[in-house]
Amino acid sequence: MTMQRKFLIGIFISIFCFSLSPLSAQPWVKKAAKSVFTVKTFNADGTLLGSANGFYIGSNGESVSNYAPFKGAATAVVIDASGKEMPVTAILGGDETYDVIKFQVDSKKTTPLTVSTSNATTGTNAWMLPYHEMKNAIGGTIRKTETFRDSYEYLTLALSAPDNCAGSPLFNDAGELIGIMQQAWHQDDTLSYAVCARYADSLHISGLSINDPALRAIGIKKALPNELSQALLTLYVAGASLDSIAYDALIEDFIVQYPDAPDGYQYRAQREVDVHQFEKAAHDMEQSIKVAEKKDEAHFTYSKLIFQKEIYMSDTPFDGWSLDKALAEAQEASRINPMAIYRHHEATILYAQKKYSEAYQVYTTLFNSEIRSASIFYEASRCQEMLRDTTAQLSLLDSCIATFNRPYLKEAAPYLFARSQVRANAKRYRDAVNDLNDYESLMQTSVNANFYYLRHQAEIGGRLFQQALNDIDRAIQMEPDNTYYMAERASLQVRVGLLEEAMETAREIIKLDPQSSDGYLFLGLAQCLKGQKAEGVKNLQKAKELGDPQADGLIEKYK
Repeated sequence: MTMQRKFLIGIFISIFCFSLSPLSAQPWVKKAAKSVFTVKTFNADGTLLGSANGFYIGSNGESVSNYAPFKGAATAVVIDASGKEMPVTAILGGDETYDVIKFQVDSKKTTPLTVSTSNATTGTNAWMLPYHEMKNAIGGTIRKTETFRDSYEYLTLALSAPDNCAGSPLFNDAGELIGIMQQAWHQDDTLSYAVCARYADSLHISGLSINDPALRAIGIKKALPNELSQALLTLYVAGASLDSIAYDALIEDFIVQYPDAPDGYQYRAQREVDVHQFEKAAHDMEQSIKVAEKKDEAHFTYSKLIFQKEIYMSDTPFDGWSLDKALAEAQEASRINPMAIYRHHEATILYAQKKYSEAYQVYTTLFNSEIRSASIFYEASRCQEMLRDTTAQLSLLDSCIATFNRPYLKEAAPYLFARSQVRANAKRYRDAVNDLNDYESLMQTSVNANFYYLRHQAEIGGRLFQQALNDIDRAIQMEPDNTYYMAERASLQVRVGLLEEAMETAREIIKLDPQSSDGYLFLGLAQCLKGQKAEGVKNLQKAKELGDPQADGLIEKYK
């Protein structure tokens, strides 16, 4: 046997012995074995979905494994080295791309593996410890490292792993955890792969995780974030994404995890109000005030909840709540911290109580506050409207519009429209038309037939007859079968002496609706004015037969 052949055989034997060397030779193995388990996942009907290895990474049941067996799972259990079975209670994070999941096991005390703080190095030894191979070493060499997510490594190993090793921990010679094993690409692959253990340990739930598709694909409950701000974000986002049962359960979990945060009680109170459990809601709101650091905010939230109930559920009385109670809570919030937003809410309640003068007095204190805005002046103008003071109402609407600069933005549109109606009612027709012109320029794609009808009415009042004719024509173009608009056009055409046009419009009305008295009335009137009295009176008589109250007087005039 040549020396070269002896050397190659020696290399082969050394590699073979390394791959099968007993783990007991490593001082850390016995302790590490306590942290390794198998995890089994199940469908909603209880049938087995998948299984993998896993291990503890925290002292309170925090664990990691492969993501794949959890996709679609309704429940899961782990079986540790002693054969003890424990349920998985919550998902703590996951990444489908790198096939890693972090979860909570129902155990108060677990032995975690020690995660290496150093990067794995190419050419060094690596040891795999699967659940089913507690007495045999499965060793190899790190052949390649690739960086992902800025600071974590994806490891390629010169290691031929047996079946069912996915999710097993991977150690360095010092017994420090460096990776979590991935499923082999194919059965005969002589290479194995692992994801950095630090990455698995870093997985966590954030406020937006509830919308993560990978986590939503798992039916097991997701844990709340460990930061209060993120947990609150979860509650906010979950309201639009979870069904009512899951959302209620999430709120209960929040209260358990954050018993001194008022928000959980407030969210639960809102849910209770929605199902008319007002007494429970009142108890929760009192508790939220009790635990809140910022008492003013809690009183303010309570006031808004009562107000909501009294406005939208007034047909279901609850002795403990009233608008007076809502006002008292808002005033208490103002007493503790005199913020303008609290005073604004007081004014809103007073308006709902029809205490318009008192509400207006509160609004006046807000005109120069930090929440000064168009809406504040507009709401104050509504108080003056109810007090029948049109002059004051218009003055406030002027102040409302003055908060905007020309050229106006769309935000000004509803206030321009509101002022136009008040101006029209005050017979300031041309001013009303100016407001409607500004409104149209802002809302060109949204104006409808009714808008043009209203502006046509204001233009008639301002004796802008040609503009009025143009606008009623636009209204009819948008709604060509609307005989009411046609009657308005016929009336205006008669008024400005366009008698032939009025007769044509009247005939269109009769064609569309033979039972409408308007067509016969305006046809008859136009004919009489045109000198065709016999035909005109005949049509006026037809209008009378169809019930038109104006026909009688016109018949007497022209017969």
